[in-house]
Amino acid sequence: MRRVRKALDEPDEERLVRLVAKGDRAAFEELYRRTAPWLAVRLRRRCADEQIVAEVMQETYLAVWRAAGAFAGAAVGGTAVGWLWTIAARRLVDAFRRRAHHADPPLAAAPRTAAPAAEEEALAASTDGDVGDALRRLAPELRQVLQAMVLDGLSVRETSVLLGVPEGTVKTRARRARIEMRRALT
Repeated sequence: MRRVRKALDEPDEERLVRLVAKGDRAAFEELYRRTAPWLAVRLRRRCADEQIVAEVMQETYLAVWRAAGAFAGAAVGGTAVGWLWTIAARRLVDAFRRRAHHADPPLAAAPRTAAPAAEEEALAASTDGDVGDALRRLAPELRQVLQAMVLDGLSVRETSVLLGVPEGTVKTRARRARIEMRRALT
């Protein structure tokens, strides 16, 4: 009974953000403790550079500390974790832009032969039946665009920067993915 009572007394992430907005450092530390491991994994999935991931994590939590009062939460159908991910995803896009602006063009693009990410496997596993089959049959570049735009809620421009392809290509791939999903599900 005590464990149940203690779990009920613990604030959820939305409540923690509201406490952070009031300057509560303990709430901020608890929010960080709960969300940082998950957030780091998601960022590493999109960026292999540990330095960029560390910078994005720092920028994200600094933004949370400064802007917690702007969090609208459930009033607009959002969640604290979703809000946090939106901040992090946008900071990652900004980091990619900074890197692209200061970097030399690559000599040659190496083919990527990576194993499927855990996130992709979880997405496929969570969608049973026809939808899961249709997702698994999509070409990887189409699935990446769907993941970035639909699951992560990124804009065309942000998806373009994240995937390193022109905005027109993102739009084309998104359209092709929708057409193929529609065709597979009819």
